Amino acid sequence: MMTNGQEAYSYRMDDSVPAFADDAPVIIFDGECIFCSGWVKFALKRDRTGRYRFLTAQSPLGEALYRHYGLDARDYETNIFIDGGRAYFKSEGSIRMIAGLGFPWSLVSLLRILPRPLADRLYEFIARNRLRIAGRSDSCFVPTPEVRSRFLG
Repeated sequence: MMTNGQEAYSYRMDDSVPAFADDAPVIIFDGECIFCSGWVKFALKRDRTGRYRFLTAQSPLGEALYRHYGLDARDYETNIFIDGGRAYFKSEGSIRMIAGLGFPWSLVSLLRILPRPLADRLYEFIARNRLRIAGRSDSCFVPTPEVRSRFLG
């Protein structure tokens, strides 16, 4: 499980990371990427229990978490999925996010049979081309009033 060598809740010990509600899984995404924002809309619609919280990478907290995990806080090569204080990236993060939506989405866990390097290469290909596939918005994703409480930062 790829966690960039960080211990669970390591961000709590990092003075550059503002405190945040981490009692539920958090999805950190590129809020200017139409593809990434589409994923958030997909998750919001299917997360019937309201399990997930969301955070744009462009927010001060999002940027701090990217830096904490040794990622470029301006080139969002991966979403970050934090669950139980542990961060997951690339294919592992995506599989965990989707599987957490419950049945039938939990069947995506079967993708773990793919060797991680292969799954991550596929993820990286999509991530590199996401702006060509879907484009970039001039502004960050803005949640509707109905779901605003599920967004951090």
